[in-house]
Amino acid sequence: MSRHLEVRDVLKTIVASARELLDAEYAALGVPDDHGGFAQFVVDGVSDEQWKAIGPLPRQHGILAAMLREAKTERLADVRKDPRFEGWPSAHPDMSDFLGLPIKDGDETIGALFLANKKCPKPQGGCGFTQEDEELLQILAQHAAIALTNARLYERSRELTIAEERSRLAHELHDAVSQKLFSLRLTAQAAAKLVDRDPARAKDELQHVVALAAEAADELRAAVVELRPAALDEDGLVATLRTQIQVLDRAHGARVTFCCDGIRALPAAQEEAMLRVAQEALHNALRHSGARCVDVTLDKRGVGAVLRVNDDGKGFEPKSIRRAGRHLGLVSMHDRTSGVGGRLTVESEPGKGTTIEMEVPGG
Repeated sequence: MSRHLEVRDVLKTIVASARELLDAEYAALGVPDDHGGFAQFVVDGVSDEQWKAIGPLPRQHGILAAMLREAKTERLADVRKDPRFEGWPSAHPDMSDFLGLPIKDGDETIGALFLANKKCPKPQGGCGFTQEDEELLQILAQHAAIALTNARLYERSRELTIAEERSRLAHELHDAVSQKLFSLRLTAQAAAKLVDRDPARAKDELQHVVALAAEAADELRAAVVELRPAALDEDGLVATLRTQIQVLDRAHGARVTFCCDGIRALPAAQEEAMLRVAQEALHNALRHSGARCVDVTLDKRGVGAVLRVNDDGKGFEPKSIRRAGRHLGLVSMHDRTSGVGGRLTVESEPGKGTTIEMEVPGG
């Protein structure tokens, strides 16, 4: 459970582990919302077709809602005979013996874990789930609480990082594009005044307008690449990186290349972290280094992968950057890398370019 950073992945792992550990036919986990129902609900043992046929998430009714309100362990011989039972949709699988308990972080209930239909033969009139099963599930729930809390903190941290990136891009748009558009407007005004008395100079000014407009379009195109949500879920890291680098190569004067060898799918959290580190490194190389060439490579290393962004720009002295209180996004890159169990190295010297390398262990 602790290997996963995405909340959804943690929920799926908890449910699958509980079902396997207690030899149950069905398992589910609900995360409460602020209205007495479930914000998320994950099941194991039910096919995708069955789940679609069952319909919407369970809301404020029955034994499931009682689990959130009362936050106590329930072990029932037949859930259908409990007075709180309110039935289920026609496509819902039939369930009898039931074990449910809350997942708690201190006094807060952050989830409710349910199991149904113990596979082994159950005693006549009794519950298939035993006291030992209940104790085992309580231990699992304690570990689940830690993993789920860590995943939530990770997602909140990532949301803050995204907000910071958007703020940085807003500054970039103001500093770069706004200034070019202002210059473009002044140049166009000058050209308009010169049309009658000095057509040759007016023509020169209009050529300048064309150049400024092209530069502004390039800046906007590069910014859109960074703002646009990466299609990692559909295309994967390799295809997403290749597409973005092709756009950057067209948008900037520097040559930007991409090479990949032997990489297949990585865990979702690692793919996102590698994409964001690549974007930050490319941003620095194209906006600040004066590089003529930027090479991006993604290679297999053991069961993991290594991303390398190398430029032939002016470089810098890493120690002087830290002393000056500037970090060119290095802190963000280090945080993203360590957040997925990876390692980041930065090599740079004045006049000798910069190489940023990120290695992740795979999954």
